[in-house]
Amino acid sequence: MNLVVVGSQWGDEGKGKLIDIISKDTDITVRYQGGNNAGHTVVVGNKEYIFHLLPSAILHKGKVCVIGNGVVVDPKALLQEISDLEKKGLKVTEKRFKVSDRCHVVMPYHRVLDGLRETKRKNKIGTTGRGIGPCYSDKVTRCGIRLVDLLNPKVLEEKLKDNLLEKNEIFKKVYGAKGYSFDSIYNEYLGYGKQLKKYICDTVIYLNEAIDKKKSILFEGAQGTFLDIDFGTYPFVTSSNSIVGGVCSGTGVGPTKIDKAIACVKAYTTRVGEGPFPTEFTNRLKDDIRKKGKEYGATTGRPRRCGWFDSVLVRYSVILNGIDELAIMKLDVLDDLEKIKICTAYKYKGKIYKNFPTDFEVIANAKPIYEEMQGWKTSTTGIREFNKLPVNARKYVRRLEKLLKVAVKYVSIGSKRDQIIVC
Repeated sequence: MNLVVVGSQWGDEGKGKLIDIISKDTDITVRYQGGNNAGHTVVVGNKEYIFHLLPSAILHKGKVCVIGNGVVVDPKALLQEISDLEKKGLKVTEKRFKVSDRCHVVMPYHRVLDGLRETKRKNKIGTTGRGIGPCYSDKVTRCGIRLVDLLNPKVLEEKLKDNLLEKNEIFKKVYGAKGYSFDSIYNEYLGYGKQLKKYICDTVIYLNEAIDKKKSILFEGAQGTFLDIDFGTYPFVTSSNSIVGGVCSGTGVGPTKIDKAIACVKAYTTRVGEGPFPTEFTNRLKDDIRKKGKEYGATTGRPRRCGWFDSVLVRYSVILNGIDELAIMKLDVLDDLEKIKICTAYKYKGKIYKNFPTDFEVIANAKPIYEEMQGWKTSTTGIREFNKLPVNARKYVRRLEKLLKVAVKYVSIGSKRDQIIVC
């Protein structure tokens, strides 16, 4: 069976843990979009692993991990991630890790442009500054450099010279910044190509041949549905398609080959960076939940904004992604609360919105309509069976099922690998 796990809020839903759990029973795990602007944290025993590009399934012995063509790759960051894993005793071989030759490469000028563009904006996006947006921009404007180009000195030379002619003019005339010399970038990136060559291949052929051989594949995205470039809270979004639909264009695997889609949702809501957030907590509760849930970005360390569960948001995500099952993560973070709220609609200028609005003015100013439930005021972290959860915790999960119209398959009650309930 081929599965997709997708984040169904604004990212940071706990996909890393869920993927770590599911991937032990699948043969191959594939990342299909994004870059090293996202992070997955997995805790195994007393060791914490943070992933930015590599799928966390690399922790399982004998499993194959793939980075698909829809991902933009910073080769320096990828090599550092491989090195960090090997320092912890995990060997990353070409049999266990493959990266698409079609992946676009994050260049040094992309990272600098990312920051410079943000300084010029009145309404800041809240970019991570990793160069992801400018790299995707070059991909779309057909001047990008791909991993396969790092293996061909002549092609890399021609593309890089062309790019620097344009980019250096932008740096100097638009931003008053220093440009880049050809030689230093050229030699550095040829070096990266040599180091990564053993991993680079046509992953379209690899994945489809694996499917023909009845191998099971788990597809993972970065970020979340409402950071999707088309369906997210635009313009406060990422630069790629993080929804399930991004799997096909990001891997070269056709839609008929995907059997199931699982939505990963936090038991409350968080988002990093700027943008509308109707259910955001007041400062005191935000601080409490942030502290208990360790709500800081795995990539940037930025504190996450926290709020009540938004069923309007997630129900729209369920529709967009064609979700079959739900995974409710971090339920334990709510253990101490007396009352818990769920947003069931928005109100703006006297109008009630039960479906997620696309008008930016509405979503930026709408007031949430809540229903309130009793908390359970007891620890859930040691529980491993759904029926042994406190009554009010079960009521909360069942209410989310009813609002979202999808059954819950997983409930996470802690950060460790074994702190999971399979329903």
